[in-house]
Amino acid sequence: MNREELKAILPHREPMLLIDESELVDGVAKSSYTIREDEFFLRGHFPGNPIVPGVILCEIMAQGSVLLMQDLLKGHLALYAGLNNVRFKRSVRAGDTVVTESRVVNRHGPLIEVEARAKVNGELCVSGRLSFMLTKTED
Repeated sequence: MNREELKAILPHREPMLLIDESELVDGVAKSSYTIREDEFFLRGHFPGNPIVPGVILCEIMAQGSVLLMQDLLKGHLALYAGLNNVRFKRSVRAGDTVVTESRVVNRHGPLIEVEARAKVNGELCVSGRLSFMLTKTED
C-alpha cells in the first residue's frame, strides 16, 4: 500500500503520517519510511546534529503496525496503551529509510499487543512491545 491507500486506514495526515508504504505478509506488517531533511522533528533535535527522536521511531513502528488491525478499525481508533521493553540501538538521521516489522503477540478484547522492530540498512535501530487500545470513534 502507498501513502494514499494508507490514509484510508490511518487517521494520520502530514506532517504526522510517517509511513511511505506498507504490506502485510504472513501475519507480519512490513512498512518503510524515508526520513526527509525538512522533517519538523529534526529542526530542534539537535541543531547541527539532527537525530530522529526515539518517540518518533516508536510512532513509525506504531503506524507501521496498523495493517495488523485494519479489519478492527471500522468505527474504532487504535490508541497507544503502552510501550514495554523499548530499546534503542542506533541513531537515525535524514536520508535513512526506516524499515519496520511488527506482529500481534497478544489480544485481550480491545487491547492488542504488538512486537515491533525498526531497522536501517538491516541494522536494528529500535525494538519493543507496543500496546494499543481500540476505542470507538464518534459519528
